[in-house]
Amino acid sequence: MKKMKAVAFITLGCKVNQYETNAMTQQFIQKGYDVVDHTKKADIYIVNTCTVTNMSDRKSRQMLRRVKELNKEAIVVACGCYAQVAKEEIEKIEEINLVLGNNEKKDIVAYVEKYIENQNLKKLEENKKYKKIEITKVQQTAEKQKEIETQIEDVMNQKEFVEFGDITFTEKTRAVIKIQDGCDRFCSYCIIPYARGRVRSRKPEHILSEIGKIAKEGIKEVVITGIHIASYGRDFKEQYQLIDLLEEMNEVEGIERIRLGSIEPLLITEEFVNRLAKLSKVCHQFHLSLQSGCDETLKRMNRRYTTEQFKKIAKLLRDTFEDTILTTDIIVGFPGENEEEFEKTYTFLKEIQFYKMHIFKYSPRKGTKAAEMRGQVDGNIKEERSRKLIELSNQNEKEYNKKCIGKEVEVLFEEEKNGIWQGHTKNYILAHLRTGEHLENKILKCKCVGAEKEYIEL
Repeated sequence: MKKMKAVAFITLGCKVNQYETNAMTQQFIQKGYDVVDHTKKADIYIVNTCTVTNMSDRKSRQMLRRVKELNKEAIVVACGCYAQVAKEEIEKIEEINLVLGNNEKKDIVAYVEKYIENQNLKKLEENKKYKKIEITKVQQTAEKQKEIETQIEDVMNQKEFVEFGDITFTEKTRAVIKIQDGCDRFCSYCIIPYARGRVRSRKPEHILSEIGKIAKEGIKEVVITGIHIASYGRDFKEQYQLIDLLEEMNEVEGIERIRLGSIEPLLITEEFVNRLAKLSKVCHQFHLSLQSGCDETLKRMNRRYTTEQFKKIAKLLRDTFEDTILTTDIIVGFPGENEEEFEKTYTFLKEIQFYKMHIFKYSPRKGTKAAEMRGQVDGNIKEERSRKLIELSNQNEKEYNKKCIGKEVEVLFEEEKNGIWQGHTKNYILAHLRTGEHLENKILKCKCVGAEKEYIEL
C-alpha cells in the first residue's frame, strides 16, 4: 500500500473543534505524515465541521467541496458535529470519501489508512477497473450501509470522556484546554447535544498533567473550554466541580492566566464567586451566554434562568471584581419574538452594558423543538434587529475602552503587525503598543493613552 504523506486540515466552529483538530494533527505527524496548509495540494483533507447554525452547515459543505478542487485524487474526510448529525446531507456530497463522527476523531489515522487499504484491495479485485468508493454508492448495499454506520458511532451512548492524550491547541502565547464534552441542557434551538452527546467530564489528573506540560513549554495562559463547562464534574461519582479544578489549576507553577470559556449564568453563585476571588490567576472576563433579554423568549428557548436572576449574577461579579468584563451571545428573531419581546431584550441589554455581544440571527435546526414552533420571524426583521444590537455592542465596547485611558493595564503580548505589538489585558481587551522591542509572550504593565472601538492604545 502506498502511504499518502500530505494531509491538510480545515477547522470550523468553536475552540473545542480547534483543540481536537490539533490532536488529530499530532496523530498524523506521529505516523510520518506531512501537514500542509489547507490552501495547498494535499493527499488527504480533513474538514472538522460545525453545525451550530444553518450558516455553519453551509460553510461546512462549501469547504468539503472546495478542497477537492485542489486535488481531485485526494481523500476528503468529513468529521465533527455536522458530520455527526447530518449523515444524509453529507452523503449527497460526491466529493466526500469518509464520514467520521466526533468519537472517531481519536482514531482518525486508523480510519483513513483502513479506507486506503480497502480502496487498494478493491482495485486489485476488479483488475484495476475499480473506481473510488463514493458515499452515495456505498449506501446502495446493506453491507456497506452497516460499515458506514459502524464508523459513525452513536455519540449519545458515550458515557466517558474521550482522551486524545496530552495534546493542546496553542496560539503561541496561550493554550486551549478541553475539560469536558457533551451537554444535558437541550435548549429548544440547539442541535449540539445530539452532535456531542451527554456530559462527560475529563479526569482532573489528566487536565493538570496537560497544563503542567504547557507551563514547561513557556506558555503563560490557558483557556478552559468544553461544550458546557459549567456542568464539569456532574458525572463524577465523587463531588468535584469546576471551582475545585480551578483551585488546583491556580497552583500550577508557570501558568499566569486562567481564562474561562463560555459559561452558563447559573454557575455563578455566591459560593463560586467567593472561592474564585481567592484565585489570583483567573481572569475577570466572563462570557455569560444569555441568548435573550426577555423572560418569555427565554422560556421558549428552555433557558433555565430569568432576566432578574441574570441581573443579580452580573451585579455579584461586578461587586466582587472591580475590573470585570461581561460578554455574551444573543439570538434575534427566535420563533414568537414579536416587537415587544425584542424591545424588552434591547432595554435589558442596555441596562446590563455588556462589553461585547455576539449577535446571531435565529436559523431553524432540523431535529430541534424550535424548528417546529409557530411564529417564525421574517428574515428582514431578523436582519434589522441584528443590526440594532450590533450597533449597541459597538457603542458599549468603544465607551468602555475610553474609560481605560489614563489607567495602568497588564498586557500579555502575542504578535507583531506592521511595527505594532498586539496583546490582551487580563480582562481580554485588545491592546496595541508601537515599539521596536520583541514582546512575544511577555506580560507587561502599560499605561493606556488612547482608545478606539476595537482596541486600546498603550
